[in-house]
Amino acid sequence: MQATSPRSHRHEVRLIGGQWKRSKLPVADRPGLRPTPDRVRETLFNWLGQDLSGWRCLDAFAGSGALGLEAASRGAERVLLIEKDAGIAAQLRAVAKRLRADDVEVACADAVEILKQSPPGSYDLVFLDPPYGSGQLQAALEATTALVRNGGYTYVEDDQALSVPSGWTLFRQGRAGAVFFHLLRREEA
Repeated sequence: MQATSPRSHRHEVRLIGGQWKRSKLPVADRPGLRPTPDRVRETLFNWLGQDLSGWRCLDAFAGSGALGLEAASRGAERVLLIEKDAGIAAQLRAVAKRLRADDVEVACADAVEILKQSPPGSYDLVFLDPPYGSGQLQAALEATTALVRNGGYTYVEDDQALSVPSGWTLFRQGRAGAVFFHLLRREEA
């Protein structure tokens, strides 16, 4: 089987709000890469509020970058996109450059390791959307507990409903087809 270049796109997604509304994001043809559907992103950002000015956000399994770039488009002060695939990470850097997204950083790294190494309370919002069945969600969620500030949020997307872990409150949840999505709020210590 021949490897597919990150420029070979299954399709594109569009940002749905903020300063880069309607900007296209390429979606590379990679196993397990499935961008968060528009309807789910719209619901999530309605829950969070449209203005994320001053927020520090981390998109742990960035893929298309749709979640993190939506946050940046809506005013987030700093967004870190983590993507393990070097080709996709390069594609994300190119998109950030095209959008002139100076507050967006792309790291080509293992998301769980970065989460474990981040200082406590360093993020207001973390997006966790690992490939389904990869076994990474639980470790990522555990690592996220310390690095989200009290009262901050973690968005979790999976192919099954989530049991809310200790230290978190279920703020909102939904389902769209086979996608279960949850917005957790960090309990005040």
